[in-house]
Amino acid sequence: MENNIETLKRYNGFAPALFIEQATDGLQKTQFLKTGDVFNIDTLAGSNYDAIINIKKLNDIHNLNNFQLTIASKLKMNGLYVGKVETNENNAQRIKEEYNKFTAPFFAFFDFVFRRVFPRMPLLNRVHYWVTKGENKCISSCEAIGRLYYCGFEVINTKAINNNLYFVARKIKEVKSVKEILYGPLFIMKRVGKNNKIIKVYKLRTMHPYAEYVQEYLYKQNDLAEGGKFKNDFRITSYGTFFRKFWIDELPMLVNILKLEIKLVGVRPLSTHFLSLYTSELQQLRTQVKPGLLPPFYADMPKTLEEIMQSETNYIMAYKKNSFICDIRYLYKIAVNILIRKKRSS
Repeated sequence: MENNIETLKRYNGFAPALFIEQATDGLQKTQFLKTGDVFNIDTLAGSNYDAIINIKKLNDIHNLNNFQLTIASKLKMNGLYVGKVETNENNAQRIKEEYNKFTAPFFAFFDFVFRRVFPRMPLLNRVHYWVTKGENKCISSCEAIGRLYYCGFEVINTKAINNNLYFVARKIKEVKSVKEILYGPLFIMKRVGKNNKIIKVYKLRTMHPYAEYVQEYLYKQNDLAEGGKFKNDFRITSYGTFFRKFWIDELPMLVNILKLEIKLVGVRPLSTHFLSLYTSELQQLRTQVKPGLLPPFYADMPKTLEEIMQSETNYIMAYKKNSFICDIRYLYKIAVNILIRKKRSS
């Protein structure tokens, strides 16, 4: 391991070497690699490694999920996987540093078009692959972290060094198989509905790929902000912020209304993780009513999780007494807040 660290210092600099050395200090069975070929992982002698360090950028690895799952198969439980990725944020910073303030915006624009737009468009994606051979892919920090969780890891440390994001991930579960998840503009979320039934809620995508696997990590890192949202939610894209401000992202939920899975006014459909933050009493109470497109949140405008839970409790109790009058009253309050007071989703 000592020779590998010295090699890393020579070619990557002292800071990455120090980060990796500190992360793997005291571990006995450690493997140091620079590869994007899953064959090289498969042929590692034995298994039950304490740590596998791979300094090949995730951006240049084909079938990334399968590659990381293979690494996981070679690690013992709680073993460490250390690697690096050039995130979209890192790439933007690198362009600013490499070009002056006049040329940087042009390079940033063409970089965005070629590396983010081309791969998502028919025919143009073939041009992109022919030029890049599938390397130098755009990966947001959200996607990089989400893929790790998807493959059975828990991210325990990250550090930006030399415009790369270095990470330390711990294997926390066995995952038998994974696939590359394709993303389009329509996002289908699994949410808890009436009687604890899991329903598929439709929305326009406002988050980076693999965002749904980052919820627990984000909560541990940042907790909740005012209004019950996650603080510093890096999962949201720039256009997603615009969509949310004007409720554009929630228009597809009208399909859920037509399918009678949700109603116009009602408690917000939540993920199982977010629902777990609620008290057991409110969790039980929520199973007795359908969720809705317009939540009581926009009638009461609560600021803390406790206030949100109280707002939903008040709504459900009123709804159980007289459902029609309750929803009309809440619909009026919500309309005033959104249309007159300009309250928006964030």
